[in-house]
Amino acid sequence: MSEADEVVAVARQWAEKAENDFLTAKHTLKIKEKCPTDVVCFHAQQCIKKYLKAILSLRRTDFPKTHNLAELVRRLPKNVSLQFSVEDQELLTDYATVTRYPGDYEPITVKEARRAVSLARRLRNSLRRYLLQKAVS
Repeated sequence: MSEADEVVAVARQWAEKAENDFLTAKHTLKIKEKCPTDVVCFHAQQCIKKYLKAILSLRRTDFPKTHNLAELVRRLPKNVSLQFSVEDQELLTDYATVTRYPGDYEPITVKEARRAVSLARRLRNSLRRYLLQKAVS
């Protein structure tokens, strides 16, 4: 396997893991009573994080082992245009670093969980388009 093939294979593996996180978030959100909203939001964050890492892998850009989405977004190539506010980056990062663990914070509402999944869906679509363009070119 050539080095280029290996790079594509690693990016594909990140994307597959991202898809699993998206499916987990989307399907878990369908639980009516006692929906584990923290789990939904965590997997929405993980989906985005892993798609960002897929792109960085494909571009052969080093990245740290982190949940911090802003750190990963900063490393993206300039031609990757995301509508992903700093506030949303921080909120989703909190879902993986703060609300994932016991602590003194407000519970995550179903409305917030729906918003996290919606944001993950939108960013997932943008990031997938970029990956597909790079895979074809």
